[in-house]
Amino acid sequence: MVKVLSYGRHRSVILEAPSHDKDCVLANILAAHFLCSSDPSRAPSHLQAAKSRLEQATQYEKAVFDAVNCLISENRDDDVALELHSKAGHYPPSLLLLKSFPKDLVSLKRAQVLCFYMARPDLSLDLVQQVLPNNEQENYIYGMLSFPLLELGWMTEAEKAAKKGYEINKQDCWVHHNLCHVLQYDCRFKEAVEFMKECSSSWDSCSSFMVTHNWWHVALCYLEGHSPIQTVLNVYDHCIWKELEKPDAASPEVYLNALGLLLRVHVRGEIDAFEDRLKTLANCVTDQANWYLEWHLDVLILWALANTGEISKAEDLLKGLTSRIAKMKKKKQQLMQRPIQLGASSQYHCYQLAEALYEYGRAIEVIEKRIKTREGIPFLWRLLERGYKLTGREEAAIASEKAKLLETAYFP
Repeated sequence: MVKVLSYGRHRSVILEAPSHDKDCVLANILAAHFLCSSDPSRAPSHLQAAKSRLEQATQYEKAVFDAVNCLISENRDDDVALELHSKAGHYPPSLLLLKSFPKDLVSLKRAQVLCFYMARPDLSLDLVQQVLPNNEQENYIYGMLSFPLLELGWMTEAEKAAKKGYEINKQDCWVHHNLCHVLQYDCRFKEAVEFMKECSSSWDSCSSFMVTHNWWHVALCYLEGHSPIQTVLNVYDHCIWKELEKPDAASPEVYLNALGLLLRVHVRGEIDAFEDRLKTLANCVTDQANWYLEWHLDVLILWALANTGEISKAEDLLKGLTSRIAKMKKKKQQLMQRPIQLGASSQYHCYQLAEALYEYGRAIEVIEKRIKTREGIPFLWRLLERGYKLTGREEAAIASEKAKLLETAYFP
């Protein structure tokens, strides 16, 4: 339980449970769930072991089995999987996991991850609020509350929840992550970096994803705060890529955050400083062992392969993704097609689109709207300056001056 809620490094410990009790439904279904993403060929035997003892299982075990079994089915229905975790739907009470067992925070976490991939922070918030009265002083609950709040843009409430979680457990890496999100959104970049560095000594026991993702946020704070690009490079080299030197590192989890950072750097026109890193990373992800593990990772891999000349590999991955989408139910197909189309496009085409939008002034409207919510980002003012210049507007000088002031405001 703690390994899941704390994003622990040794989540594979669940695989030891069936060896201690081969007939335990809970041990086998949770082992199957873990193996579905880490070693799929081993999952069916645990699933079958859980099924074979289902009649002797407790009501809690049956509820967990049904919820997880739906999650790991070949062509799962996300809505049904979520209903099995929540109070909604027409299922028997024993199957409505969180309604019947509100202190099961692992199942809450599993449901929230599903909500994240469904882009339904509203449902994620509903779930945590449903069980909060039963868990008001529990470890991890306020990190689980703050994340959907910040996804919904309720930053004041998200910060309050995260700070309460931090009071309960100062080593909760998810609370650190969420507080950094809030500080970053508010353009309190220096405060965010200092806070995360102060907390970073407690991340050694975290998964490769969580360690590198928290450092990814630190790097973004430097990037958005217009710190010298060498500072961002140092975070990439010493805090993200260096994770791969650990014998128990999960490489795909590191690649996900490394790619995500390099894409942000590329969008800001600073990729030249990372060119050799991008080539090294692209070479790593040509290995198909890293494909089809995570849709977000696949889209980032497409971008990296296309931008380093690995066109045939990019085409192979795109064909594989298209084939997988074709096997989905129509509702899910519609949700997945747009991200894949975006991932298949090179960033060069994105710039072409931006230029076309500038000509009609639409991009200016979008940037102006964004600046109203995050006016402290120098890069946005530079984009606005560029848009004003392309359309011959006098406000370009004002935008330029604002950008200059902000570029030295955070990390002088």
